[in-house]
Amino acid sequence: MNTSTFERFGGLSAFVAGLGGLAYSISFVIISQSAPEVSDVLTPLFLLLGGLLTTAVLVALYSRLRETDAMFALWAVLLGVGAALGTAAHGGYDLANAANPPSLSTDFNNGLSALPSQIDPRGLFTFGVAGLAVFTLSWLITRGSQLPKALGYLGYLSGVLLVIIYLGRLIILDPKNPLLLGSAALEGFLVNPIWFIWLGLVLWRGQKIASKHELGA
Repeated sequence: MNTSTFERFGGLSAFVAGLGGLAYSISFVIISQSAPEVSDVLTPLFLLLGGLLTTAVLVALYSRLRETDAMFALWAVLLGVGAALGTAAHGGYDLANAANPPSLSTDFNNGLSALPSQIDPRGLFTFGVAGLAVFTLSWLITRGSQLPKALGYLGYLSGVLLVIIYLGRLIILDPKNPLLLGSAALEGFLVNPIWFIWLGLVLWRGQKIASKHELGA
């Protein structure tokens, strides 16, 4: 009963995180062009809330995927939680700057001390570690019988795109680069929202794919 209740909570969190991810992309790409002041607040807010909601999704996923491989499931969830908290910290950093823009004083040391801590350089957690976590979770989904395998295949694509985005932000830097821009648009507007919303619906309904053993029983 308790597991079922938390799975529904995890499903609701995934559904909201999927919509929030889409809202983040809209704010970051579209609203920033017409109303940058609004985007400066909404974008990090969606990032912060999405990171926190994802922790609940990962715990709900672990309760399913540990049946396939408990140790890999634990590792993937630890990576995912670390990435989610790093994402939340990234959002909190940007939100703090939007709410109270820092200014470097003539005293260089005092100016730096006024800045919030930045622990997600170039999206290391938001994209890089998150991509590795999603790819590993998707591998477990395709190996097991607890979730639809097609969800795992979509997760593979999401994981690869997230890593490409991180490497692009790390190496290419230019946000208008076709590879980086295309990967970010595909992930942010389609793949990531669909994956989270689909996962949310599966967990909310308590949907479980029957194993071969159960089918033969």
